[in-house]
Amino acid sequence: MLLADARLPVAGHTQSAGLEPAVRHGLRDVPAYMRARLSTVTRVEAATAVVALHQLRQGLAVAPVELAWAARTPSPAMRRTSRAQGKALLRLARRVWPDAPAFTALGELPSRAVVLAAIAATCGLGPRSLARLVGYDDVQTVAAAALKLLPLDPADVACWVHDALPGVEALSLEVAGLVDPTHIPAAGAPQIEAWAEAHARTTRRLFSA
Repeated sequence: MLLADARLPVAGHTQSAGLEPAVRHGLRDVPAYMRARLSTVTRVEAATAVVALHQLRQGLAVAPVELAWAARTPSPAMRRTSRAQGKALLRLARRVWPDAPAFTALGELPSRAVVLAAIAATCGLGPRSLARLVGYDDVQTVAAAALKLLPLDPADVACWVHDALPGVEALSLEVAGLVDPTHIPAAGAPQIEAWAEAHARTTRRLFSA
């Protein structure tokens, strides 16, 4: 889980999961933002990771999974961010598991979800645990960013993460059985995507995304 945690520099350390542009545009209800992401953006990423894990374990290509994820992630900025995170995470994973065959099956600039799937295939993580990891990391990334962006009590933010965990668990149950790229949910978040595009064009920001 530490390989996906928001505190690791190659993971969410430079990311706010879209919270920074949301705050800039007036958002203050961070727990509601966490819930919105869990039902949309994170749902797509978790399902993508689970399906990619199935493909890797069956010796199937992950390219159809990447295409399905890209079709469900209409924001170019969000796709670039995911691939930048995936590239950095893959570099670290290859240092930890230099002979792992799962990493050779990935194409150029894989999405973060697919790299997480390759890590799960390498260390024996099941689909539900993988989906839970994706959900937890997204909540934790938002929480860590919130402490830097807003005047908050850290104890309150820890409670927000705790209160979000049932949603993470529900997400893991929903997507754990998926095996077909066409079954990855298309759960768009137009406002989050618009904020991401605006953030990509600004020159004054704390987080890269």
